[in-house]
Amino acid sequence: MTKSDRRLAGLAACLLLAGCVSTTTTTGDMPPEANEVNAADLNYQLGVRYYKNGNYDLARDRLLYSIKLNPHSAISYSTLGLTYEALENQRLAKENYEKAIRVEPRNVDALNTYAVYLCRQGEYEEAPKYFDRAVAIPENDDAYVMLTNAGVCMEKKPDLKKAEEYFREALTRKSNYGEALIQMSALKHSTNDNLHARAFIQRYFATNPPTASVLYLAMQIEKDLGDEHAETEYSNRLLREFPTSAEARHVLESDRK
Repeated sequence: MTKSDRRLAGLAACLLLAGCVSTTTTTGDMPPEANEVNAADLNYQLGVRYYKNGNYDLARDRLLYSIKLNPHSAISYSTLGLTYEALENQRLAKENYEKAIRVEPRNVDALNTYAVYLCRQGEYEEAPKYFDRAVAIPENDDAYVMLTNAGVCMEKKPDLKKAEEYFREALTRKSNYGEALIQMSALKHSTNDNLHARAFIQRYFATNPPTASVLYLAMQIEKDLGDEHAETEYSNRLLREFPTSAEARHVLESDRK
């Protein structure tokens, strides 16, 4: 899996699963249908825990039982899709992602997760349709995340013009969104437009915490711009703040040559 694949997967799974484990309990005096819904939710929560812990067979079994009790939950189908992906069963993964959208056509997380899946499978013509559907839903407060996902997907196609359009729209929705700023900076750097690459990475640093990969990108941009002082500053900061990172090791190895 490439770095962009991991980024797409991470954004989708994080958005889908964030905060989904609750402490829901059932009581004996509830009507049967309420108990059934709560049992479905309990099994879903257990399935998520197993998934997060890498116990994919147990996750699958709990999620299947949850869906048996409540066959109208998009998040259950989507999480089952993620689980089948982890089990390397692409046919059942796709089948469950599609079921998620059928049962809840306006579920933005289900739409995003399926779009990310399609992108990982190289279906670059289909994936944007589902990103766009998710973004078009007025209640979607995370549209900037999905627009960024779509931009990463278009970079993989590659369609850099369309990728930039998605990143810019994401920044229109949330101007300080770090992932979109870094993606724009990296895109501009890849096309040797390093003045704009610098501008986007400076916007990132103004409102977002540094990471090893961001500092390394900033260092590379300044190197290509010929600003040795700025390059050295970013290099020293990388070595000081992230001394055990792969990027720091790469810098040290380069210095020895």
